[in-house]
Amino acid sequence: MEEVLSNHHSLTYGTSRLAPAISLVDRAKEIELAEESVKLHVHGKLEVIAKQIRALKLEADLILQQAEKDIELHKAKCQFEKKPGQLIYLYSKQGGDYFSLLSPSEWGGNPPHPFKAAYTLNPDRSFTEIPLGPKD
Repeated sequence: MEEVLSNHHSLTYGTSRLAPAISLVDRAKEIELAEESVKLHVHGKLEVIAKQIRALKLEADLILQQAEKDIELHKAKCQFEKKPGQLIYLYSKQGGDYFSLLSPSEWGGNPPHPFKAAYTLNPDRSFTEIPLGPKD
C-alpha cells in the first residue's frame, strides 16, 4: 500500500477518503482542453514553418530568374573581355544583342542601335543593371 500512496498524484482516483473526488467528466474536460491546447500550439508552429517555406520559395524563384537573365546576358555578343566592376552597355540590333564599352551619350546621344541597359559584371559573373542619368 505504501507504493501506491507514494505515487498517488498519477492515480485517476482518490487514495484517501479525504482526497477530492475525481470525476470522469472532469478528467474528460481536462483531456479535451489539453488536446485543444496542443492542437493550437502545433498549428501555430506549422503556420510559422509554412510562412518560411513560402518566403524561401519566393527567394528561390527570384534567384532562378536572375540566373536566367545572367545567362542570357552572357550570350550577348561582346568584342572585348568583360571585367568585374566594368560598366558595359547593351544594345540591340537585328542579329541579336551586343555589349559595347560606349554609352549612348558617347555616341553623341545617337547610338547606331537601340540602347537596352547598362550593366556591371560582378565577381561571381552575375550582372547588376545600372540606371543611367540624363548625361549618360
